[in-house]
Amino acid sequence: MPSARGRNLTFTEEARRAQLVDVTIELVADRGYAAASLGRIAESAGITKAGVLYHFPSKQALVEAAYQHVLSALVASVAAAVDAAGPVDGPSAYIRSMVGHLRERPRHVRMLVEAMTSVAPLTDSKARWSPVADLLTAARAARGLAGALDARSAALLVGGGIDAIVAESLADPSYDAAAAAELLVGVVERGFLS
Repeated sequence: MPSARGRNLTFTEEARRAQLVDVTIELVADRGYAAASLGRIAESAGITKAGVLYHFPSKQALVEAAYQHVLSALVASVAAAVDAAGPVDGPSAYIRSMVGHLRERPRHVRMLVEAMTSVAPLTDSKARWSPVADLLTAARAARGLAGALDARSAALLVGGGIDAIVAESLADPSYDAAAAAELLVGVVERGFLS
């Protein structure tokens, strides 16, 4: 992997960058973006602030790297579940895997929220709803369903449902997010896919 300095990173540099990303995820999730200063990140990583700046040119660059790390893990996990399910069951696999992945990684959820609200917008709205709309459209086609579906609005409803389930499970650890995901799957099946 090339560095900002145009050369490949050493194994040690890659490991340090990964450590800094992990520390940033923890601090941003536990204390919020504003409280996760470069000084605190450095202290938690056991290096100097200059050491952090050697690897990342700014706090924003480090937070964006942490955000991308969390987002990449989420996308890879959900994509694997959706691909394994196939087009007919893609929307159900999406809902279950999104809720499951995020429920199991509360710090990742907090990192995503903090990055999206504290740093310049990292994604646009269409990038979030469009893949879900495509899954719903593909599932309808695979099931031979006729008639128009407002796939954008349906995708926004699915995303909002997932967000609400995950938020509630963070606020109340005893909340049964898996059962709520199944309820949402049922709503999607009856409302959009039958």
